[in-house]
Amino acid sequence: MPYLKIQTNQSITTERSQTALTSMSQRVAKQLGKPESYVMVALQLSVPMVFAGTTEPAAFLELKSIGLAESQTKPLSRALCDIIEAELGIRKDRVYIEFTNAAGKMWGWNGDTF
Repeated sequence: MPYLKIQTNQSITTERSQTALTSMSQRVAKQLGKPESYVMVALQLSVPMVFAGTTEPAAFLELKSIGLAESQTKPLSRALCDIIEAELGIRKDRVYIEFTNAAGKMWGWNGDTF
């Protein structure tokens, strides 16, 4: 159910990318209290991006999940910014995150919806 999409203007090795994806999947599952078997993470590298008028390292994240509560967004923001900084070397003040609570009936999986 949870889907984390990360777009960044950074370029990293395939090995580092796989490590980052695994870490982010684990972190999202833990923060949301959901099984990692339902978590999907996508990482788009080398996206042309300007933030605050510069092309310094930056990232835009989208986190969508069924039952995502407003009270979860601050801790999630902190956790996601921490891992983006640790895994991709992007400062926290160069990251935007969009949170979306998805209705179960609007989320398809396995030929059905939640």
